[in-house]
Amino acid sequence: MPRPLIITMGDPAGIGPEIIIQAFARQRFADMSRPLVVAGDPEVLMRAAAACRFPARSVAPDFAAENAAALLVNDVRIEIRALSRLPPSSGAFGQPDASGGRAMADCIEWACAECLAGHAAGMVTAPINKEVLRAVGYAFPGHTELLTARCKVAETVMMLAGERLKVGLATTHCAYRDVPGRLTRDRILAALRIVAADLERYFGCARPRLAVAALNPHAGEGGLFGDEEHRLIGPAIDLARRSGIDAAGPFSADTLFWFAARGDYDAVLCMYHDQGLIPLKLLHFEDAVNITLGLPIIRTSVDHGTAYDLAGTGRANPASLVAAVRTAAIMARGKP
Repeated sequence: MPRPLIITMGDPAGIGPEIIIQAFARQRFADMSRPLVVAGDPEVLMRAAAACRFPARSVAPDFAAENAAALLVNDVRIEIRALSRLPPSSGAFGQPDASGGRAMADCIEWACAECLAGHAAGMVTAPINKEVLRAVGYAFPGHTELLTARCKVAETVMMLAGERLKVGLATTHCAYRDVPGRLTRDRILAALRIVAADLERYFGCARPRLAVAALNPHAGEGGLFGDEEHRLIGPAIDLARRSGIDAAGPFSADTLFWFAARGDYDAVLCMYHDQGLIPLKLLHFEDAVNITLGLPIIRTSVDHGTAYDLAGTGRANPASLVAAVRTAAIMARGKP
């Protein structure tokens, strides 16, 4: 049997458990040959099934392992690694707390360790609350930075992907005022190398065409609006091209994404978070996938937050989770 993909539950007070239940119960994974295991809390998932109005009951797990559990939801079987047993008072819908924060962190840690040990083919993460993660002792602003540290790699790239547009980020979660200080020629060059290598490695994209967005309006207008293009971004592109990477730019962001979305480029490297995510979510609000490139493991994620206002309503859309699981399966092709 192929190694499984692990889906982490995310924040138990958010919509993560509900979108997991919805995706399984609506048989969105019925055609997949690779097994799936949910790292989470059986009672939280049962509560999510009730919120989604699906019949659910505990059944014997298919595999013998510590903390193995299983649910039958709408006659669809969900294999679970029960990493927490939260009391009913913890993690109420829309009300995150420390117990739930520790549970979501334990899921991430276990899934990452299983992937590094070769026991799982990859991991797919449901949304977490970064503030709660920090409150329970994690000095990381999100999944990407935590997994970068756990995998002991120097550089990774957050990529958000849809069918029409893929964007990689040279900087991720930081204040806008800090972006220019975090950009360096070497960081931009490393990001281009990671994006080019992993598009080829995981998606069969031979010598991908990469466009690089400028930081400043009009690509700096010859230094009138900033010099990062001339001083940092342009030199990084030149070095990338010398090493055989098909990279072009820096292009003014106000027009670049139109050309990328029509298919002129395979991906765009953006200088900061919202520069890439605004056009990406305009095109792929419901089905975008967050991919961490540069890791020794496969990790994809939903491209949305915990949506506490929707938690408990049963109305959260599982499309991004379904896309994330299917993308991880594509990336794991050829793996046992």
